[in-house]
Amino acid sequence: MKPAKFDYYRPKDVSEALSLLESSGFDGKIIAGGQSLVPIMNMRLATPQCLIDINSLHDLNFIDSDDQTLKIGTMTRQNTVETSELVKSQCGLVTEAVAHIGHLQTRNRGTIGGSIVHADPSAELPLVLMALNGTLHISSEEETRTVKAEDFFLTFLTTDMMPNEMLTEIHLPIWKGRVGSSFQEVARRHGDFALVAAACQLELDAHDKISDIRLALGGVEAIPLLIEDAKELLAGEKITDQAVQKIAELVGSSVEPESDLHASATYRTQLAKVLTARVLYQAYERAKG
Repeated sequence: MKPAKFDYYRPKDVSEALSLLESSGFDGKIIAGGQSLVPIMNMRLATPQCLIDINSLHDLNFIDSDDQTLKIGTMTRQNTVETSELVKSQCGLVTEAVAHIGHLQTRNRGTIGGSIVHADPSAELPLVLMALNGTLHISSEEETRTVKAEDFFLTFLTTDMMPNEMLTEIHLPIWKGRVGSSFQEVARRHGDFALVAAACQLELDAHDKISDIRLALGGVEAIPLLIEDAKELLAGEKITDQAVQKIAELVGSSVEPESDLHASATYRTQLAKVLTARVLYQAYERAKG
């Protein structure tokens, strides 16, 4: 199939892109990598009248950090993130997760911002953003605002962004000390979206007890699911079989996945429990060194 007729613009800077978004309103759509938008345009599930190509916005293609925060521009290609030594040293969970996105060709074209804004509940980057308590910088002609990951994802393929806004930067806090992380997913084939995915990052004190932890799951709800009780139950504790079993059972009773042609809800619930245990064990061992 062919997409419906549209006007095409290629702005030279962020200001011009935001101006085009403001003037086009609900009829405008940003295209970056295009790997999600183009197929649904071809099937006419989306029919934007104005397509705004931001591939010339090189100011949004960067990876930088200060002492507290890793900063990634929305136009940074996924493969650039995957191979970045800075990302690996400061937010290794991101490096591990990005390697699961599609295939090499996918990551060469896809942008980190595009995957996050698309907001597929099984996608790797929204899940990691939730697990790391990341924040998003969203710009319009009037202002730039900051939104926490927990407030950004609203429901399936829906985010807290207005038609005249564009994601410009992703900020991830840099954990210090004895930190370990783990990302695990199960998919029907390599490169497919995950049936279920799990991400965990934790910090240990000098006695191998958990001082901080964030655990999140993808593919089990309409948005990435943060297991908020994990910190309360595991703070000050070591990872033991009993502790892991308690968290896995908590996850099993908390998630409400849907059945589809790829997997039943029961199977997804069991996967969530198994992957929870795997990431807890692996993150703990990595933190211990």
